[in-house]
Amino acid sequence: MRRDRRRWLSRVGAAALAAQMAAQFAVLRQALAAGSVEKGVHRVRGDVRVNGAPAKEGMDVKAGDVVTTGAASEVVFVTGKDAFLVRSNSRIEAQGTAGALVLSGLRIVTGAVLSVFSPGEPKTLRTSTATIGIRGTAVYLEAEEARTYVCTCYGEAEIASAMDPSARETVRTQHHEQPRYVMGMGAPQMIMSAPVENHTDAELTFLEALVGRRPPFVSEPGYQPGRY
Repeated sequence: MRRDRRRWLSRVGAAALAAQMAAQFAVLRQALAAGSVEKGVHRVRGDVRVNGAPAKEGMDVKAGDVVTTGAASEVVFVTGKDAFLVRSNSRIEAQGTAGALVLSGLRIVTGAVLSVFSPGEPKTLRTSTATIGIRGTAVYLEAEEARTYVCTCYGEAEIASAMDPSARETVRTQHHEQPRYVMGMGAPQMIMSAPVENHTDAELTFLEALVGRRPPFVSEPGYQPGRY
């Protein structure tokens, strides 16, 4: 009986993994087919606003704009050769020369954002506890009052504490190897190791395809779809 149950659980697990992999490849095909989308807002779900006005597909997001999302809401938008997925209950401030369609970075007041950036163009991401300087990479951030979660999904990032600028670390990754928590005032350690959480390779692939690129890990030997 126990042996039969183990076999059944093994088959269920294998079927679940196969379904996950198939779903990810479907997203990959969809994303690659979407490479010619217009700049600006690409997808809106739920209550999303740009400067207080309801967001609509095709709307530009410019430096100086404020993007907010309500509960169970998200928005995907493209500026220049960068693409962003903003999750629910977020407030994001686009940084740069006011009105410009190319951003110098983001200020994440609260919430979460997954971003992919064009190689060779330095950008800065700021939260209440962290400053992240990047150059052509992918980063997932979750901003809370007491800490920031930052995963450099691939590429290089200079992570610094906003509370203690001497607490800093240069992170170089190929596939989510070094997520970090950047803590607020009073923490015994400003920058700490963290797990990979709340973002997927399928989302990264989708965002990169919107700007005509593929994530570097897709072509890596031994890459396993569905791992993240």
